[in-house]
Amino acid sequence: MRNITLSADEKLIDAAREEARRRRTTLNAEFRAWLGQYARSQQGARRVREYGRLMDAMAEVSSGRRFSRDEMNAR
Repeated sequence: MRNITLSADEKLIDAAREEARRRRTTLNAEFRAWLGQYARSQQGARRVREYGRLMDAMAEVSSGRRFSRDEMNAR
C-alpha cells in the first residue's frame, strides 16, 4: 500500500476525525473508502462516454432489413 500526504484546514481534520470516531472507524479508513468510490465513479463516467461514442459510430450501421417484433423476440 502506498502513502500520500494531504493538507487541509486543522478544524476540518479534527471534525472529520471526530466523525470517524463516532462511526467507530478511522479517518484513514474513511478516506480509503472515499477514494475507492471516487475512482469507481470516474471509471464509470469514462465507460459511459466510451459507450456513447460507440453508439454514435454505429448509428450508420444497418443490417440491410428490418426485423419484425416476433423475429426480435424469438427465442
